[in-house]
Amino acid sequence: MRLLVISAAFPPMRVGEADHALQLCRQLAERGHDVHVLTTKGCISPERENFSVHPIMSSWKWPDLPKFMRFLGRCSPDGVILMYIGFIYNDHPMMTFAPTLSKFILPSVPFVTQFENVQGAYLYGAPLGARCVRKAIALCVGAKRVDYSFGTLLSDSDRIIVLSGVHLAKLTMLWPDIERKSVMIPAPPLMRVSPDDGGLVRARGRELLKVGPDDFVIVYFGRIYPQKGIETLLRAFHIVSAKRRNIHLVLVGGGIDRHDSHHFRSSYLGEMTQLALELGIAQMITWTGEFDWDSELPSLYLRASDLCILPFNYGVLLNNSSFAMTASYGLPIITTKGEILEAPFVHEENVCLCAPRKPDELAMAIEVLIDQPHFRKRLAAGALRLAQEWFSWERAIERTIKTFVS
Repeated sequence: MRLLVISAAFPPMRVGEADHALQLCRQLAERGHDVHVLTTKGCISPERENFSVHPIMSSWKWPDLPKFMRFLGRCSPDGVILMYIGFIYNDHPMMTFAPTLSKFILPSVPFVTQFENVQGAYLYGAPLGARCVRKAIALCVGAKRVDYSFGTLLSDSDRIIVLSGVHLAKLTMLWPDIERKSVMIPAPPLMRVSPDDGGLVRARGRELLKVGPDDFVIVYFGRIYPQKGIETLLRAFHIVSAKRRNIHLVLVGGGIDRHDSHHFRSSYLGEMTQLALELGIAQMITWTGEFDWDSELPSLYLRASDLCILPFNYGVLLNNSSFAMTASYGLPIITTKGEILEAPFVHEENVCLCAPRKPDELAMAIEVLIDQPHFRKRLAAGALRLAQEWFSWERAIERTIKTFVS
């Protein structure tokens, strides 16, 4: 099957959506599909990959519309997947009309929108010209088919892929009819999971960290921005380190370059390193910084670790790719329970849950897991089973292809 994947984010961009797009294309191509990627100028075609990358889009705004339409016609795919979250398209409304535009050129080709999160185009404060063109297209399409932030993504996509049941519930509130055409496919690990090779990889990782055989290594994996709860982690680690000196914390991932008041804060990483200094724990922490999309370093650090902590401010969800990655390594995981807990997460069976933004509670959970290796072993086995059931690329690709043939 000839498939077109549309994603403004692609390597070397350092956002999770770029990693997800790369792995999706790689997995589809490995199963014999003819994959083409439409992406942003400056993105690269990774070496030794058997799919085609077309980095031709400048800004994903209205001036790019003729180029977008021409490419759809030239590519002539059997199916289209749009990977969507508003900020990677510069919060511009053009791509919220992508299924409608695609049907104009390719009327019989199924169009699937994969929502990376529930965040549409942020139109408040958008230029007057952009909003006027959007309004004109909305009038042509028919106002009843158009959502303010999501355009016709909800109404005109043939199928919808969501990464979490919570996301589907939110989208259904906007457009009740989408439930019948939606499927949930949580993102599997966004980097290759490397085998431990009889303990050699773990030994290499611990050598990089300069930790001894008796040191207990705690890992955080993922990019660093406010919603990830790093402040909670540092304060909890400070509490535990006052009693135990043979512990080490490694934060695997870099910060976010862009500053956006409704998404990210570029100064956050610096604020957290300063907090570690103020708490007197800086010498017990390794900040790895950003790594290349094809680096082996994340695997080394994850294999070197004894416990993973993901202290999300709003609780864990199935779309959290950092959870998928660390669970696939069979690590015991402490994370947070938000207002809604999805059914696959079971406290003290495949995860240890505590309240968000509660350093004392997190510190207590860390202490328990350090002192109880059998509990860690049970959580690790449960996390691995959870990963095999929910975060498998084999299952994800099988279900993705079914969206085009069902």
